[in-house]
Amino acid sequence: MQSVRKLITCVIAVLMAVPASARAEGHHAVDPAMLAAAIAEHVHQQDAERAAIREALARPQVRDMASHMGLDVDRAVAAVDTLAGADLDRAANAARQVNEHLVGGASSVVISTTTIIIALLVIILLIVAFK
Repeated sequence: MQSVRKLITCVIAVLMAVPASARAEGHHAVDPAMLAAAIAEHVHQQDAERAAIREALARPQVRDMASHMGLDVDRAVAAVDTLAGADLDRAANAARQVNEHLVGGASSVVISTTTIIIALLVIILLIVAFK
């Protein structure tokens, strides 16, 4: 009986000493290639959103309006890289609307576009101010 206890104790000690990751090696809940692809897609989407914001902030109409309102566009451009999550989504949506309304070098700015530009600038500056 004494030897059986010692044998069981040794087996349990060995099982506890072997890390769980070594025992579970090769068993992944998610395929690493799929995980890497999902992360790459997410990063690509965020880069596209930031590019849309930068494009809108580079437009002369946006810069003119911002300077007329006393807002610093260069500060907003610098803050684009700090945006993430819902803030990035909101700013990118507003920027896309600005880009769509001002595509082709339209020189006239209507009230709705003006509102969108102001919203874009305010969103970015508020985010920078609260961080």
